Amino acid sequence: MATELWNTVDDYFSRELVKSDAALEAALDASAKAGLRAISVAPNQGKFLHLLAKIHGARRILEIGTLGGYSAIWLARALPADGAMVSLEANPDYADVARANLAAAGLSGKVSVLTGLAAESLEELIRSKTPPFDFIFIDADKSSYPDYLRLTLQLSRPGTVIVADNVVRSGRLGDPANQEPDIVGIRSFFKMLAATPGADSTAVQTVGAKGWDGFSITIVSAAQTEANG
Repeated sequence: MATELWNTVDDYFSRELVKSDAALEAALDASAKAGLRAISVAPNQGKFLHLLAKIHGARRILEIGTLGGYSAIWLARALPADGAMVSLEANPDYADVARANLAAAGLSGKVSVLTGLAAESLEELIRSKTPPFDFIFIDADKSSYPDYLRLTLQLSRPGTVIVADNVVRSGRLGDPANQEPDIVGIRSFFKMLAATPGADSTAVQTVGAKGWDGFSITIVSAAQTEANG
């Protein structure tokens, strides 16, 4: 009963506040036809990310975990005319779907989808001295969240916002006996956040069409970027 009610409320929010969008709906349809799992953010969550990036005035956005490009469309639309986004996807087939969806949404010129293991792509961005990002969205394999945090901090500036999705895992995070790799990874991620000077963070539980989960949000201070050298 609770799940049904959560879905009803999410549908209400989406209907009243998000509205229909041909490019976003086409991206979901194309992803489904390509056999991608239906694990993109919900429409109201996508708009939430969009608003966060827009409120922050982000000009450069980094996403870890492209899937079919649904969240990338939401985020890229928050960018100004001269803004740019990089999205990392390990699966080349998913990356192809995402590129097609982004092209259909008229965003090919703003979003670069890089294929390969995210940690390796992040290391290459660091080696190539890529300019820092203003807004970073982590939504990939949870066991690697500690690595993604360590590396994205090196691609941050004072004021960079880092959002990490799926950090509650239907409450399994709260079970100390649970040693699943994704839960262990998320716990390590939170310990790193707590121990990182200059990382000011909180986390929020959510319920809705995507079940019981949540996200963390961090703002990076000058102290952390100075520590990165």
